[in-house]
Amino acid sequence: MPTDKLSDVISSHVACVLKEEREKRNLSLKMLAKKSGISRQTISYVEQEVQSPSLDTLLRITSALRVDLDKIIARAQKRALKNPAAKPTVKK
Repeated sequence: MPTDKLSDVISSHVACVLKEEREKRNLSLKMLAKKSGISRQTISYVEQEVQSPSLDTLLRITSALRVDLDKIIARAQKRALKNPAAKPTVKK
């Protein structure tokens, strides 16, 4: 798979993993927005893949979730490599 395509697939999985982590902690978008200092709408757009987050945004979200960004990316990459053609879905 070309590198740019793989990075798109990984980005999609990052969005899903972030949403899973938020839901696992029973945080609403509003609560995560308050903890991270990022707007609820921006977080929603990131989770829905409407907007690609900056590194700063990712770091603020993962910090508020108390999870390492490298672990989020590693999980997303593992999923993407396991099944690159599949559309990512949030695991419950």
